[in-house]
Amino acid sequence: MIIGIGVEGLEGLTEQAQRLVLSADLLVGAESTLALISEPGRAEQQRIEAGDNLEEIIELLESTAAGRVVVLASGDPLFYGFARYLCERLGKERFEVVPHVSTMQLAFARVKESWDEAYLSNLATRPLEVVLERIRIAEKVGLFTTDQLTPAHVARALLHRGIDYFHGYVCENLGSPDERVTQGALEEIAGMDFAPLNCMILLRKPSVPDRPSDKIGQRLFGNPDEVFLQTKPKRGLLTPAEVRAWALAELDLGPESIVWDVGAGSGAVSIEAAQVASKGKVFAIEMDPEDHQIIQANAEKFGVTNLTAVLGSAPEAWQNLPDPDCIFIGGLGRQVERLIDLAYQRLQPEGRLVVNLGSIEGLAAVNRFAQEINCEPNVWMMQHSRGVLQLERIRFEASNPTFLVSLIRRS
Repeated sequence: MIIGIGVEGLEGLTEQAQRLVLSADLLVGAESTLALISEPGRAEQQRIEAGDNLEEIIELLESTAAGRVVVLASGDPLFYGFARYLCERLGKERFEVVPHVSTMQLAFARVKESWDEAYLSNLATRPLEVVLERIRIAEKVGLFTTDQLTPAHVARALLHRGIDYFHGYVCENLGSPDERVTQGALEEIAGMDFAPLNCMILLRKPSVPDRPSDKIGQRLFGNPDEVFLQTKPKRGLLTPAEVRAWALAELDLGPESIVWDVGAGSGAVSIEAAQVASKGKVFAIEMDPEDHQIIQANAEKFGVTNLTAVLGSAPEAWQNLPDPDCIFIGGLGRQVERLIDLAYQRLQPEGRLVVNLGSIEGLAAVNRFAQEINCEPNVWMMQHSRGVLQLERIRFEASNPTFLVSLIRRS
């Protein structure tokens, strides 16, 4: 039996859990956890502290001489707890698990924030560099800190990397009489001291762009999404790397191609097209002034000089641009067919039009246009899943389905 327990000790357990603890022949747990049970339930009840002696405990649990054993764990035993290790080593069928409220759950409750979509990690088991990269693109973060990697240390490390767009909370000694919740800017937390038992929560400030990562090498195309400055918390303004790479291949870029990127968003497609067509010209057309500035910032970061960011709405914004060899269109609104028709007319002979669509209605509109001009389109439905390490396990986050359509203007 593996039972989760809080700082309130035996009194915080259900009656059933209390009976199991008091009737056990052997209690196993960390020194601090065992201390929560002040007196043994039975005179002959034994206790073993769990620390660096995990193999010894495994051998003991495998033997039948141990009798009735209860393993005590802090909070939820399956949430970064001892129960996972035991179940993996000895098999799930050997145990029953009775959870308590986890420290992480309490921390998010104290700051009145949901944690279902938060990035959660434990600095005792994950390298700080890896965690910092995940924090940089997260909306919410929950961290178990350590004696060496304290909240102040984490705050300083984030600020050193220019990741200053989070508001921080440090929840100490949750559930105990000396419980304390401190909040503040990262600059403030960086200079504070906290109790060893703490949980750190970071909430992203609204409407603050990501800081591009300098930890990733620059590629000609297919760069990871996180190397681009992109608008937050708005979504869908950056074509994912997987879709972007396919779209660039379908554009059939040459060294001197003239390219239009209509609805450029953060400019990822434009920048990579400019790198491939290094002797050509790329025009990134975007109607949002904030995103127009982000395109320019990304172009400067990547050092592309053959990209021109055009502020304006299609089709008016492209009236004075040179006829393109290829056009990429993303983020189409209600005027799908009209914009595609006008863009297609501007293409050079044998030029390519590639459209990224997020709805089946948009796909139907493009297909109708293709039928009208007697053109057979190439169509893909793209849906990928990215592996994410969460709670020390890999899970896959599925992307929304997206459609990619490629048309060639025949001469």
